[in-house]
Amino acid sequence: MNHKAHSIRPFIGAKDFEISRSFYRALGFEETVLDPKFSVFKTGEIAFYLQDYYAKEWIENTMVFLEVDDVDRYYQELLVLNLTEKYGVKLTPTRHLDWGSECFLHDPSGVLWHFGKFK
Repeated sequence: MNHKAHSIRPFIGAKDFEISRSFYRALGFEETVLDPKFSVFKTGEIAFYLQDYYAKEWIENTMVFLEVDDVDRYYQELLVLNLTEKYGVKLTPTRHLDWGSECFLHDPSGVLWHFGKFK
């Protein structure tokens, strides 16, 4: 099957929609409000939807992998943003593994972001 796909956009929920919106803007994503309870966040050609909806079991099991060009540099840039103090989120340092490298960031609702690079 040839999908001829142009993009994939996951849907992410938010426990506190306004805090999550602020968090993702602080990460450098550009927000477009589609509805008072629904936005799309973009960086380059990559995008995801953020919705004002929270189901604990769903959110705490949501993971997103964003491939970046340099995980160590990206981690240092995350540190500079001071997200752990501003938003009470958890940032885990870079791990270097057989397949590549990654660092982790939980968003304010509990969504786990993997920022990584494959070898």
